Amino acid sequence: MASIYVIRHGQASFGQENYDKLSPLGCRQAVVLGEYLRDCGIHFDAIYSGDLQRQRKTAELAAAVQPRAPQHHIDSGFNEIQNEEQFDELLPTVLKNNPALQALLDTGLNLSKDYQKVLKEVFNYWVSPDCPASDIQSWENFDETVNNALRNIIRTEGSGKTVGLFTSGGTIATIVAQVLGLSSEHVYSFYEPVINCSVTQLFYSGDRVSLSYFNDHSFLDILGVQKGEKLVTYR
Repeated sequence: MASIYVIRHGQASFGQENYDKLSPLGCRQAVVLGEYLRDCGIHFDAIYSGDLQRQRKTAELAAAVQPRAPQHHIDSGFNEIQNEEQFDELLPTVLKNNPALQALLDTGLNLSKDYQKVLKEVFNYWVSPDCPASDIQSWENFDETVNNALRNIIRTEGSGKTVGLFTSGGTIATIVAQVLGLSSEHVYSFYEPVINCSVTQLFYSGDRVSLSYFNDHSFLDILGVQKGEKLVTYR
């Protein structure tokens, strides 16, 4: 049975000019992740990521401690959902349906918890049948793009392989919903709880894909206690 370890990037730079850059803690999380994988005997035959900086850097740091350097494939099909363009396009309509969100917007969304509340409403509107066609990427297109990218890994790598896939929370949530056969209304429930550098494992055989586990970050909890570090972050 072949495996794909789907890994969220380390902590990015929320609230900074360049969100896409890993924070110092995000870099540390990626290194600890790589050491954990190495010590567990999880050696990748290949690694994949989107082309976002935070995804690529996490993959590079984690793979640097592998016994042998796996080939790193870049596929923009694993990029994150484009939250900012969704906010720009859809937020006016979302506010009409939920005017209470304006109070959060007035704070500037500098707090992660406030940003997450608004993101939830915008995301769930985007994936709903009520969301009209517009110039931004549709949910249907994003969902299809992610599915095609995952299927490309399976076709390219074939049987018996161990693959690392470094991506983002929305993409991971989409993959999990696809594997479980769930509709778009269920995707956000997998999006919000994804921890930085957490691991989700898929098994595949032929065209069949199954979920082994989701969002495991126990190693970050344990190693954080052992090393006296706070390694668990949501954003």
